[in-house]
Amino acid sequence: MRLNDLDVEVIHKNIKNVHLSVYPPDGRVKVSAPVSMAPDIVRVFVISKLGWIKKQQSKLRLQEREAPREYIDRESHFVWGKRYLLKLDEKNAPPSVELKHSNMLLSVRPGTNRERKQAILEAWYRNNLKQAIPALIEKWQPRMGVSVQRFYVQRMKTKWGSCSFHSASIRINTELAKKPLACLEYIIVHEMTHLLEPTHNSRFIALMDQFMPKWQFYREELNRLPVRHEEWGY
Repeated sequence: MRLNDLDVEVIHKNIKNVHLSVYPPDGRVKVSAPVSMAPDIVRVFVISKLGWIKKQQSKLRLQEREAPREYIDRESHFVWGKRYLLKLDEKNAPPSVELKHSNMLLSVRPGTNRERKQAILEAWYRNNLKQAIPALIEKWQPRMGVSVQRFYVQRMKTKWGSCSFHSASIRINTELAKKPLACLEYIIVHEMTHLLEPTHNSRFIALMDQFMPKWQFYREELNRLPVRHEEWGY
Protein backbone atom coordinates (compact mmCIF):
# COMPACT_ATOMS: atom_id res chain seq x y z
CA MET A 1 0.00 0.00 0.00
CA ARG A 2 1.34 3.44 -0.95
CA LEU A 3 0.32 6.54 1.04
CA ASN A 4 2.08 9.64 -0.31
CA ASP A 5 5.76 8.90 0.46
CA LEU A 6 5.00 5.97 2.76
CA ASP A 7 5.12 2.33 1.69
CA VAL A 8 3.15 -0.05 3.89
CA GLU A 9 3.43 -3.83 3.75
CA VAL A 10 -0.03 -5.36 4.29
CA ILE A 11 -0.45 -9.00 5.22
CA HIS A 12 -3.86 -10.61 5.71
CA LYS A 13 -3.98 -13.31 8.38
CA ASN A 14 -6.52 -15.39 10.24
CA ILE A 15 -6.60 -12.94 13.17
CA LYS A 16 -9.31 -10.88 14.88
CA ASN A 17 -7.57 -7.51 15.24
CA VAL A 18 -5.36 -5.35 13.04
CA HIS A 19 -1.73 -4.94 14.14
CA LEU A 20 0.60 -2.12 13.13
CA SER A 21 4.40 -2.35 13.46
CA VAL A 22 7.29 -0.03 12.63
CA TYR A 23 10.56 -1.91 12.23
CA PRO A 24 14.14 -0.75 12.67
CA PRO A 25 16.52 0.33 11.44
CA ASP A 26 14.81 2.47 8.77
CA GLY A 27 11.19 2.50 9.97
CA ARG A 28 9.65 -0.09 7.65
CA VAL A 29 5.87 -0.24 8.22
CA LYS A 30 3.87 -3.46 8.31
CA VAL A 31 0.18 -4.06 8.93
CA SER A 32 -1.29 -7.45 9.77
CA ALA A 33 -5.03 -7.40 9.11
CA PRO A 34 -7.87 -9.92 9.36
CA VAL A 35 -8.59 -11.77 6.13
CA SER A 36 -12.06 -10.24 5.98
CA MET A 37 -10.86 -6.62 6.29
CA ALA A 38 -11.31 -4.68 3.05
CA PRO A 39 -8.33 -2.72 1.64
CA ASP A 40 -10.17 0.60 2.06
CA ILE A 41 -10.66 -0.10 5.78
CA VAL A 42 -6.97 -0.95 6.14
CA ARG A 43 -6.10 2.30 4.37
CA VAL A 44 -8.30 4.35 6.71
CA PHE A 45 -6.70 2.63 9.71
CA VAL A 46 -3.16 3.41 8.51
CA ILE A 47 -4.09 7.04 7.75
CA SER A 48 -5.44 7.39 11.31
CA LYS A 49 -2.06 6.22 12.62
CA LEU A 50 0.19 8.34 10.39
CA GLY A 51 1.21 10.66 13.25
CA TRP A 52 2.25 7.71 15.42
CA ILE A 53 4.09 6.07 12.51
CA LYS A 54 6.13 9.21 11.78
CA LYS A 55 6.98 9.56 15.48
CA GLN A 56 8.24 5.97 15.69
CA GLN A 57 10.25 6.33 12.49
CA SER A 58 11.87 9.50 13.82
CA LYS A 59 12.84 7.72 17.07
CA LEU A 60 14.45 4.87 15.16
CA ARG A 61 16.47 7.18 12.91
CA LEU A 62 17.73 9.23 15.85
CA GLN A 63 18.71 6.27 18.02
CA GLU A 64 22.44 6.13 18.64
CA ARG A 65 24.35 3.33 16.92
CA GLU A 66 27.47 1.66 18.20
CA ALA A 67 30.51 1.90 15.97
CA PRO A 68 31.39 -1.41 14.28
CA ARG A 69 33.51 -3.50 16.65
CA GLU A 70 37.09 -4.35 15.65
CA TYR A 71 37.96 -6.31 18.83
CA ILE A 72 41.17 -4.42 19.51
CA ASP A 73 42.79 -3.14 22.71
CA ARG A 74 40.95 -0.38 24.62
CA GLU A 75 37.77 -0.77 22.58
CA SER A 76 34.58 -0.21 24.62
CA HIS A 77 32.30 -3.14 25.36
CA PHE A 78 29.30 -3.27 27.69
CA VAL A 79 28.17 -5.92 30.18
CA TRP A 80 24.89 -5.42 32.09
CA GLY A 81 25.04 -1.71 31.28
CA LYS A 82 28.59 -1.16 32.52
CA ARG A 83 31.39 -0.10 30.17
CA TYR A 84 34.58 -2.16 29.97
CA LEU A 85 37.76 -1.63 27.95
CA LEU A 86 38.85 -4.63 25.94
CA LYS A 87 42.29 -6.03 26.65
CA LEU A 88 43.63 -8.75 24.35
CA ASP A 89 45.83 -11.52 25.67
CA GLU A 90 47.27 -13.80 23.00
CA LYS A 91 48.44 -17.20 24.21
CA ASN A 92 48.32 -20.84 23.19
CA ALA A 93 45.38 -21.83 25.37
CA PRO A 94 41.62 -22.23 24.98
CA PRO A 95 39.88 -18.85 24.52
CA SER A 96 38.29 -17.16 27.51
CA VAL A 97 36.63 -13.92 28.62
CA GLU A 98 37.11 -12.42 32.07
CA LEU A 99 36.07 -9.14 33.68
CA LYS A 100 38.70 -7.47 35.84
CA HIS A 101 37.81 -4.12 37.34
CA SER A 102 37.01 -1.93 34.30
CA ASN A 103 38.68 -4.26 31.79
CA MET A 104 37.36 -7.11 29.69
CA LEU A 105 40.19 -9.58 29.23
CA LEU A 106 39.80 -11.56 26.01
CA SER A 107 42.29 -14.42 25.76
CA VAL A 108 42.76 -15.86 22.27
CA ARG A 109 45.35 -17.82 20.37
CA PRO A 110 47.93 -15.80 18.36
CA GLY A 111 46.64 -14.80 14.94
CA THR A 112 42.94 -15.10 15.82
CA ASN A 113 40.93 -13.03 13.32
CA ARG A 114 38.19 -10.50 14.06
CA GLU A 115 35.34 -12.88 13.17
CA ARG A 116 36.61 -15.51 15.59
CA LYS A 117 37.04 -12.94 18.39
CA GLN A 118 33.47 -11.78 17.77
CA ALA A 119 32.17 -15.35 17.92
CA ILE A 120 33.99 -16.02 21.21
CA LEU A 121 32.62 -12.87 22.80
CA GLU A 122 29.06 -13.43 21.53
CA ALA A 123 29.09 -16.98 22.93
CA TRP A 124 30.19 -15.53 26.27
CA TYR A 125 27.34 -13.00 26.22
CA ARG A 126 24.91 -15.78 25.35
CA ASN A 127 26.11 -17.86 28.29
CA ASN A 128 25.70 -14.87 30.64
CA LEU A 129 22.07 -14.53 29.57
CA LYS A 130 21.40 -18.24 29.93
CA GLN A 131 22.61 -18.02 33.52
CA ALA A 132 20.61 -14.87 34.36
CA ILE A 133 17.26 -15.69 32.77
CA PRO A 134 16.07 -18.73 34.80
CA ALA A 135 16.07 -16.84 38.12
CA LEU A 136 14.03 -14.02 36.60
CA ILE A 137 11.50 -16.43 35.11
CA GLU A 138 11.19 -18.21 38.46
CA LYS A 139 10.70 -14.85 40.18
CA TRP A 140 7.84 -13.77 37.91
CA GLN A 141 5.97 -17.03 37.22
CA PRO A 142 4.11 -17.13 40.57
CA ARG A 143 3.45 -13.38 40.46
CA MET A 144 1.93 -13.57 37.00
CA GLY A 145 0.30 -16.97 37.19
CA VAL A 146 1.99 -18.26 34.03
CA SER A 147 4.51 -20.98 33.26
CA VAL A 148 7.33 -20.67 30.73
CA GLN A 149 8.04 -24.09 29.26
CA ARG A 150 11.26 -23.11 27.48
CA PHE A 151 13.39 -20.09 26.76
CA TYR A 152 15.85 -19.47 23.95
CA VAL A 153 18.71 -16.99 23.61
CA GLN A 154 19.64 -15.86 20.14
CA ARG A 155 20.74 -12.89 18.09
CA MET A 156 17.71 -11.00 16.80
CA LYS A 157 17.89 -8.06 14.41
CA THR A 158 14.52 -6.40 14.93
CA LYS A 159 13.28 -7.38 18.40
CA TRP A 160 14.52 -7.52 21.97
CA GLY A 161 12.42 -10.63 22.54
CA SER A 162 9.51 -12.70 21.28
CA CYS A 163 6.93 -15.13 22.64
CA SER A 164 5.26 -18.23 21.28
CA PHE A 165 1.84 -18.31 22.92
CA HIS A 166 1.03 -21.88 21.88
CA SER A 167 4.32 -23.46 23.05
CA ALA A 168 4.64 -21.16 26.10
CA SER A 169 8.21 -20.33 25.12
CA ILE A 170 10.08 -17.04 24.94
CA ARG A 171 13.11 -15.86 22.99
CA ILE A 172 15.58 -13.28 24.26
CA ASN A 173 18.01 -11.22 22.19
CA THR A 174 21.68 -11.78 23.07
CA GLU A 175 22.21 -8.00 22.97
CA LEU A 176 20.36 -7.73 26.29
CA ALA A 177 23.48 -9.07 28.05
CA LYS A 178 24.99 -5.65 27.30
CA LYS A 179 22.09 -3.67 28.78
CA PRO A 180 21.22 -3.04 32.45
CA LEU A 181 19.75 -6.11 34.15
CA ALA A 182 16.50 -4.19 34.77
CA CYS A 183 16.03 -3.95 31.00
CA LEU A 184 16.38 -7.72 30.65
CA GLU A 185 13.82 -8.18 33.42
CA TYR A 186 11.40 -5.82 31.66
CA ILE A 187 11.68 -7.78 28.40
CA ILE A 188 11.13 -11.08 30.21
CA VAL A 189 8.00 -9.72 31.92
CA HIS A 190 6.85 -8.28 28.57
CA GLU A 191 7.17 -11.64 26.83
CA MET A 192 5.64 -13.56 29.75
CA THR A 193 2.66 -11.18 29.67
CA HIS A 194 2.09 -12.34 26.09
CA LEU A 195 1.32 -15.76 27.56
CA LEU A 196 -1.76 -14.09 29.03
CA GLU A 197 -2.48 -11.69 26.15
CA PRO A 198 -0.85 -12.38 22.73
CA THR A 199 -1.43 -8.87 21.34
CA HIS A 200 -0.42 -5.36 22.42
CA ASN A 201 -3.99 -4.31 23.16
CA SER A 202 -5.41 -2.41 26.14
CA ARG A 203 -5.56 -5.60 28.22
CA PHE A 204 -1.86 -6.21 27.62
CA ILE A 205 -1.02 -2.66 28.72
CA ALA A 206 -3.20 -3.03 31.83
CA LEU A 207 -1.44 -6.28 32.74
CA MET A 208 1.98 -4.68 32.29
CA ASP A 209 0.87 -1.77 34.49
CA GLN A 210 -0.22 -4.29 37.11
CA PHE A 211 2.91 -6.45 37.07
CA MET A 212 5.56 -3.78 36.49
CA PRO A 213 4.27 -0.21 37.05
CA LYS A 214 7.55 1.31 35.79
CA TRP A 215 7.67 -0.78 32.60
CA GLN A 216 7.42 2.24 30.30
CA PHE A 217 10.44 3.80 32.03
CA TYR A 218 12.46 0.62 31.34
CA ARG A 219 11.26 0.55 27.75
CA GLU A 220 12.39 4.12 27.18
CA GLU A 221 15.70 3.39 28.88
CA LEU A 222 16.27 0.38 26.67
CA ASN A 223 15.39 2.21 23.50
CA ARG A 224 17.57 5.17 24.50
CA LEU A 225 20.72 3.06 24.84
CA PRO A 226 23.01 2.58 21.82
CA VAL A 227 22.32 -0.46 19.68
CA ARG A 228 24.40 -2.47 17.25
CA HIS A 229 25.50 -0.39 14.28
CA GLU A 230 23.48 -2.52 11.84
CA GLU A 231 20.42 -2.85 14.02
CA TRP A 232 17.91 -0.78 15.71
CA GLY A 233 14.01 -0.40 19.50
CA TYR A 234 11.28 -2.23 20.85
